[in-house]
Amino acid sequence: MSTTDHRRPEEEVDGSIARRSRLLASPLVAKSVDGERLIAVFTQLVESLGPALPPTSELVLHDLSQLPNSIVAVSGDVTGRKVGDPATDMLLEAVSRGRLGTRLGYRTTLPDGRVLTSSTMVIDDVAGRPVAALCINSDLAVYEQMHAVAVTMLGLAEGAPPAAGTSRATPRPDTVAGGGAAGGTVPAVRETFVRDVDELASLLLHEALDEVGVPVELMRKKHKLQVVASLRRRGLFLLRDAVEMTASTLHVTRFTIYNYLNELDSDGDGADDTSPTPIP
Repeated sequence: MSTTDHRRPEEEVDGSIARRSRLLASPLVAKSVDGERLIAVFTQLVESLGPALPPTSELVLHDLSQLPNSIVAVSGDVTGRKVGDPATDMLLEAVSRGRLGTRLGYRTTLPDGRVLTSSTMVIDDVAGRPVAALCINSDLAVYEQMHAVAVTMLGLAEGAPPAAGTSRATPRPDTVAGGGAAGGTVPAVRETFVRDVDELASLLLHEALDEVGVPVELMRKKHKLQVVASLRRRGLFLLRDAVEMTASTLHVTRFTIYNYLNELDSDGDGADDTSPTPIP
């Protein structure tokens, strides 16, 4: 004996939206007993080892199961962040893409122009699942000032011949030496250290709109799909009320955003390259 589905079309839509809402609300990184133990151990490490670092450096521990507000331990004040603050745009995107990877010595620039050198270690549990990211950020301003003094004292100013026993080397402005697993130079990366989730959401929306490059008023459906695809790759939909924020920005309803996400799923959108993504 067969049964007939008597649900109205709007009930099917509501059911699809509810399923999509539950999916978007689910953390990408699940909690585990071993993960919580590792977080406790590395929190103690940050609290005890951090004060031994120079004041120009900071240690930051991210609990990936608490994204977006993933910072659970901080020692130092290079970026001005505190416990409970959100991840950067790069970390959120790395988790969204499943491209987490340990990186050493990559360079970033703060909004005030200060240059940082950063290193990140991804911490896995016994099952090999990433549960945390331990990051060290160092402000290079003091070292650049020391370098400028040394250059002047050694007669290495522009146009002057190098002093005996010295040599002049001009580093590429977009690289930093000594980074990466194999050494050598590591390209500078773009990242933003945000203070709250609203700032993070605004940043991600702005970056996605810039990437598409079409004013919202002139966008057609294909452009709005591109924006939603970009936002999904960047991890925006891990944030609370992300669908509503996106709908408001694109001048559509939240139902339309859910439909875009479903369409992207059916089209297989979101394939990523295999290069490792640095994590701030």
